[in-house]
Amino acid sequence: MTQADSPFPAIPSPNIWNSPDTYETENRGVDPDGAIWAAMRQVRDWQDADVLDVGCGSGFHLPFFARTARSVIGVEPHPPLVAAAQDRVLRDGIEASVEVRAGGAEALPVQADPIDVAHARWAYFFGAGCEPGLAELERVMRPGGVAFVIDNDASQSTFGSWFRRALPSYDPVGVERFWRRVGFTSAPVAMRWEFATRADFEAVVQIEFTPEHADRILAEHERTGVDYAVFVRWRRY
Repeated sequence: MTQADSPFPAIPSPNIWNSPDTYETENRGVDPDGAIWAAMRQVRDWQDADVLDVGCGSGFHLPFFARTARSVIGVEPHPPLVAAAQDRVLRDGIEASVEVRAGGAEALPVQADPIDVAHARWAYFFGAGCEPGLAELERVMRPGGVAFVIDNDASQSTFGSWFRRALPSYDPVGVERFWRRVGFTSAPVAMRWEFATRADFEAVVQIEFTPEHADRILAEHERTGVDYAVFVRWRRY
């Protein structure tokens, strides 16, 4: 499906849109130690909270939130991923507390559902240009609620060096200035990728980088995982 085929405005995400099964492998290998979740909990736990997962993809994180949250809404613009997330909810038996809605960050399909905790992980909120989505968070967040944005820290880690090499136009300093300007705090978190096999690691690298960059990474890095720095960005409303 192309961007034009989608009922919602969305910039295509080639990794998960084109390779959802490999992206599922990637999700399983991200942060095996739970460092991101721990950093989030230091700011705001989601126990008994109403949670919104923006850009939920195939719904990988929805069951995790459903363990303790009061309710969970997953929002996703890409129809095949909406269907996959809905299937996951039914398969995991969590439909009583979890709902998947088709929509984009710029026009969240959330009306009378005030949100305590919003979560966007590598989905839409990358810096300047995401102001419409931030305005939507202003609209749906309950007073005292917290929105989290999980994003790359391209200034450090082995993965960060790969990211900078693949995207030399990326301006980490400018991105940080943007998030400070719009009222978010950025907490650096050191986590890692770790996969069961070298084949899984190679497959994930190949959906995250161009063939040229993936070949170079795989030639110089022989392990099944890598150190990876991120920011857990957050704002209280």
